[in-house]
Amino acid sequence: MDRKLLLNPEHAAELDRNNQLAGFRKRFYIPEGKIYMDGNSLGLLSADAEQSLLRVLDEWKHLAIDGWLNGERPWFWFAEQIGAMAAELVGAKPEEVVLTGTTTVNIHALVSSFYEPKGEKNKILADELNFPSDIYALQGQLKLKGFDAAENLILINAQENGLISEDEIIARMQPDVALVFLPSVLYRSGQLLDMEKIAAAGCERNIPVGFDCSHSVGAIPHYFDDWGVDFALWCSYKYLNGGPGCAAFLYVNEKHFSKEPMLAGWFGCDKEKQFDMLNTFIPSQTAGRWQISSSGILGTSPIEGAMRMMLEAGIVNIRRQSLLLTDYLVALLKERILDVFDDFRIITPLQHKSRGGHIALEHPEALRISQALRSRGIVPDFRPPNIIRLAPVALYNTYTEVYEVVEILSEIMQYREYEKFPSKRKAIS
Repeated sequence: MDRKLLLNPEHAAELDRNNQLAGFRKRFYIPEGKIYMDGNSLGLLSADAEQSLLRVLDEWKHLAIDGWLNGERPWFWFAEQIGAMAAELVGAKPEEVVLTGTTTVNIHALVSSFYEPKGEKNKILADELNFPSDIYALQGQLKLKGFDAAENLILINAQENGLISEDEIIARMQPDVALVFLPSVLYRSGQLLDMEKIAAAGCERNIPVGFDCSHSVGAIPHYFDDWGVDFALWCSYKYLNGGPGCAAFLYVNEKHFSKEPMLAGWFGCDKEKQFDMLNTFIPSQTAGRWQISSSGILGTSPIEGAMRMMLEAGIVNIRRQSLLLTDYLVALLKERILDVFDDFRIITPLQHKSRGGHIALEHPEALRISQALRSRGIVPDFRPPNIIRLAPVALYNTYTEVYEVVEILSEIMQYREYEKFPSKRKAIS
């Protein structure tokens, strides 16, 4: 791409005109006067998601309890049906995915079943850069089974560049490891791990491998069945645009459907037996056996409309556009920021095969720069101690917005506008 064109807003507009997914933007509610670059934390509301929410609200209003069987999408099977829709995004069979719980609850539910220590084979292998909630859950599961979390949770260390080595992960899959649990995309840097390579290595060593895909599903195609992934889970409120607090998803490969859920609950029952009210748990013959409680129908209803739109756009098309937008962002950052101002560094891998949906920009004053960006109508997010994350989302962000973000960032640095802001973060950053 011609370097001069990168500085030209007319060229950004031309790229927008040629964007095959451009029509989806008008179906989202874009915050007025904002350039929203935080879809990797919370996706935007769409008219499609709003419609499915309002429909379910109306069903509750007019059908009351009969909505469980007589709703347009009966509530009793809602979790399984939406899971089947999501299966198309992750390369799974419909019965292998279910909408249930929350991300951390699903970690507990699945790890409690897949972590089966025997003798010296009692370690869990993870990484030090995973989201803290995942680490807390793994520590808790170790303690519940009588192990010292400090000794039995092995955390792969980051390299000097802030990334994780897949080869180092595989090298540590020694006979003492009973489970491997990793993120698909590292939430700070945006590094995309080679899930297929890691899952294959686990299979060769008879070690189950699971992934938290909260920062990848909805932005990147997955092929869990083909890759041999044993289990996975992910939230629905980032790239899937299901709304704050929307339920999460879990995937279990069908070869594990005979496993016993250790955190059993009545919504994991065989649907034909659930209302027999037996004291003996008869689990579903699908991934649904790892459900615990009744579905929060109102809170999860937006994901139906959001999921329909995602499937309409096509995950391969979404990934292609995401890479184009982040390529454009990287090129602009290099020319307008990294080559001009000191102390900036892009820590996201630039190779497509190793890059998630966001770009992580490192700077010692990242917190105050983020606040300055917000004061100028840009919504990024900050991750301590020194990372600004920018996520141009394929379905609603534009090249023009990317151009404007970098232009405003350049002005903030040129005039040192960030110095007006405090160095203490708010409760949520």
